[in-house]
Amino acid sequence: MSPKRSLVMVAAWFGAAMIFAAGMFHFKGPTIGMEFLTCYLIEWSLSIDNLFVFIMIFQAFGIEPKSQKRALQWGIIGAIVSRLVFIVIGLGIVSLFEPVMYLFGAILIYSAYKMIFVVEEEIDIMDNKIIKFVRRFIPITKELDGHKFFVRKSDGIMATPLFLTLVVIEIFDLMFAIDSIPAAFAISRHALVILSANIFAILGLRSLYFLLAHANNIFVYLRYGIGFVLAFVGVKMLINHYYKIDIFVSLSIVIGTLAISIALSWLKSRQIKS
Repeated sequence: MSPKRSLVMVAAWFGAAMIFAAGMFHFKGPTIGMEFLTCYLIEWSLSIDNLFVFIMIFQAFGIEPKSQKRALQWGIIGAIVSRLVFIVIGLGIVSLFEPVMYLFGAILIYSAYKMIFVVEEEIDIMDNKIIKFVRRFIPITKELDGHKFFVRKSDGIMATPLFLTLVVIEIFDLMFAIDSIPAAFAISRHALVILSANIFAILGLRSLYFLLAHANNIFVYLRYGIGFVLAFVGVKMLINHYYKIDIFVSLSIVIGTLAISIALSWLKSRQIKS
């Protein structure tokens, strides 16, 4: 996907989310509408940081851009299903045991600390235990075969490296959900708000991925902004029983933080080019 088409598609998906938000404001009221917007922006910003890992995964497996689209498409389908499961289970746990929100808040604050202060080491994809497990029980070819996940050989059906790449993407997406789902619970308890915000953020991932692949320097400071947002949401969870932060304040902080971090990243990229 070319940079121009990627940008158009990202704008189209963002526009669709804003139209849905307008519908939420109109039919469900301003509070639910702002909850959706806040959840969507948090999930969208988290997905940007996650996509940098996906870029690294494709590079590790040597997947060509033309084959990446199919892996991303099926990865998005898997992400929607896993998010649905996580959200349903999460809402059930929260309704049965409210104090679990303190655990969610602590997880988000720890994630924020790692994102802001801990220098990430390069992940050795091939050393992943799940990959070793899959390789042990599923025969995998050494070379790609176009867009195919499985091929028929003389000794039976074998998986291709593209299938193994999809497995790794789904594994990392499950890890990312540990941050994203609790963050949504801090903003809203409405299943429609949380699920729709996650789906709209996920649906635009494929075009957003190719945009980042062409211009990853644009978001150099975004991880710090995301870290601050996670810390804020985590604190909001911990103090919610004693002091409730208005949803308008939450939305303003999320928008302001992301806007500042993206603006600083853009200025930094201009300096690098000059």
